[in-house]
Amino acid sequence: MLVPKKGSFFALLPLLIFVVTYLTTSLILNDFYKLPILVALLFSAVVGLLQYPKLSFTSKMDEFSKGAGNPGIMFMILIFLLAGAFAELSKATGAVQSTIYFALSYLPPSLLIAGLFLAACFVSLSLGTLVGTIVALGPIAVGLNETLTGTLAVSLSAVVGGAMFGDNLSIISDTTIAATRTQGVEMRDKFKMNFKIVLPAAIITFLLYTFGNELTQSGVNASYDYSILKILPYLFIFVAALLGLNVIWVLILGILFTLVIGLYGGLSFWDSISALNAGMISMFELSIVCIMIGGIVGLIQLYGGIDYILSFASSKIKSTRGGELGIASLTAIVNVFLANNTITILLVGPLAKTISQNQAIDPRRSASILDTVSCFAQGILPYGAQLLAAVSIASGSVTVFEIQKQLYYPYLIGISTLIFILLRTKKQP
Repeated sequence: MLVPKKGSFFALLPLLIFVVTYLTTSLILNDFYKLPILVALLFSAVVGLLQYPKLSFTSKMDEFSKGAGNPGIMFMILIFLLAGAFAELSKATGAVQSTIYFALSYLPPSLLIAGLFLAACFVSLSLGTLVGTIVALGPIAVGLNETLTGTLAVSLSAVVGGAMFGDNLSIISDTTIAATRTQGVEMRDKFKMNFKIVLPAAIITFLLYTFGNELTQSGVNASYDYSILKILPYLFIFVAALLGLNVIWVLILGILFTLVIGLYGGLSFWDSISALNAGMISMFELSIVCIMIGGIVGLIQLYGGIDYILSFASSKIKSTRGGELGIASLTAIVNVFLANNTITILLVGPLAKTISQNQAIDPRRSASILDTVSCFAQGILPYGAQLLAAVSIASGSVTVFEIQKQLYYPYLIGISTLIFILLRTKKQP
């Protein structure tokens, strides 16, 4: 046997090379986005193909291709493309701006910070993008500081926290798509399970922003112009997903709905087509990342790396609860190294599914744990994209650590997930 039955630690070399290369380069350059992730993955794939020279190169490429072309990955990529098309078309029709202004129009002036958190929750739930929500609402937080001096850090923390809430639940969020597809569950089922975890954290966060600061927020009013008609596509996909309609059809119908509204509102047909194309293009890198990761995992599986991890995990994990804690730990550790929650879920997802099957863990729970823990880990990283985006919007007027001091949501979601795992009962799904 070229590869031991119990697996081989050496088989994990491609993954280790990827993590070490990406992490080391990012730390040296003090920039986690300087080294393109595809370059790091390509280097990892080459290392994998050079391993175990006694195996034929053809057999290696066959396994790489099988992993890269896994039906689950292809389905996920299709969802990514449709989600990107929907998001960009919605932006072109003015739906994004209307959604933001609608949320802000109903905020009581005395609850501006807490209301900004709720607005970010609603917007990110509709848009399915964490950084996109921060970029959209961040300037409003900066503008608020001009009226209420001293609110910059807490306002941005409210925006970032709310953005994480929606990104964790939205059916067009890449993290949700990755978590549900890797675990083989419906988005509706994952949403319901996830909601139980995040709702307490969101409520407590809202209360902290309401009563946890001494800012004088009265007397501030603003008028926002929005169109209910342009918001309807977001409401449609949200309701359709909860009713159980297949996500592919949810997105296709959502795109058609948005297209009709856009044409009615004056957006030309060819501008609409251009927006659809731009949205899909924005998902190309993530799609190729999925393919590369699938191929590398295929090689690791051929060499016995998955067997090694499972053999090691089985010696440590003795219960269903232990399996869930194992999935949570793996997710958090990988996310700290990669600073990217979607890539983390794509990497840990297949292993989490196997652990779930071995330990009789409901896939809805494993999908929820993957998503919430990656959200928690991403939220506490000072080098995460969302915090760097918030600091950039503020033009350096606030530091990452000043925002983190009042960024309650990710910490609370981490605690809530741990309680969710520790207090599970045998009757729980």
